[in-house]
Amino acid sequence: MNARNYVHIAAAAAAAVLCLMLHRPVGCCIVLGVLAAFLIFDSIITEKRRKRRLTDLIDYITHVQDDLTLAAPECSEEGLTGILQSEIYKVVALLREQYSNEKHRKEYMSDMLSDISHQIKTPLTAIQLMTELLEQPDLDEDKRLQYAEKIDSQVGRITWLVRNLLTLSQLEAGVLKMKPANIELSEMMDDIKSSLEIMAEIKGVSLEVNVPDTKLKADRHWLREALMNIIKNCIEHTYEGGHVRVSGTENNICTELTIEDNGSGISEKDLPHIFERFYKADNSSPQSVGIGLALAKNIINAHSGSIQAESEKGKGTRFTVKIYAV
Repeated sequence: MNARNYVHIAAAAAAAVLCLMLHRPVGCCIVLGVLAAFLIFDSIITEKRRKRRLTDLIDYITHVQDDLTLAAPECSEEGLTGILQSEIYKVVALLREQYSNEKHRKEYMSDMLSDISHQIKTPLTAIQLMTELLEQPDLDEDKRLQYAEKIDSQVGRITWLVRNLLTLSQLEAGVLKMKPANIELSEMMDDIKSSLEIMAEIKGVSLEVNVPDTKLKADRHWLREALMNIIKNCIEHTYEGGHVRVSGTENNICTELTIEDNGSGISEKDLPHIFERFYKADNSSPQSVGIGLALAKNIINAHSGSIQAESEKGKGTRFTVKIYAV
């Protein structure tokens, strides 16, 4: 109701009071008439306002079906219409959030498929080339064996890539769930050391492990995978004669593992990105695809843990892994 209506009602009320003072019966009739007119007028105005608001809501619902990003008007209505308006806006907000999440998932899957396609293109090209060479009729047995070994190596590389990329995508999508159980930390680390000793020996790097003999609640398979990826990364970037050391401590809050080397280190510009999928630092090996550390971080995060890296170019790198007690 606008100000002009209020002025008219006030004038009518004043006239009714004046008539009441001059002639009581006539005044009473006028007062009752004014009150009745006011109630009828107010009812008409309220009904028109309600219809207009419902029409606006219908228009909003019609348009938001085509564009979920359409902003909702300010909710100022009271009563049942206001409740209806508020609930409609809540539903639209929920649909908008679901639409955004679905769009994000589709973009993620598109990027992942593009990454997988890009990563396996090189080994597939190599396999195709080796296969063509094997088809040469005058190829000697030594060359044939050499090409067959290279094909086998590239098939293994593709298998490793696909397995790790699918694991990484499952972790990032929250589909792969950890299965925590009580495991012996020292026993797991001895297993990891045994698996990586040959690699360290070939590189001329000493691998030292000194962790407490304690129990840890974690998924042994996946935590082992994460720690192996970190230690392998350290071995790969440590020069001959260098060392990689793994140590651990335990308190009431968490089990902390420190993995450090005295290798080539990581540059200041690369350090913030080393846990990103497919990121390759300047000193990465040509064979690296940049998913080992990303996979490790996601596995550790799935254990409600954390990982941090400190490094100085030319002086080595230190990774700190914390698995919190639950």
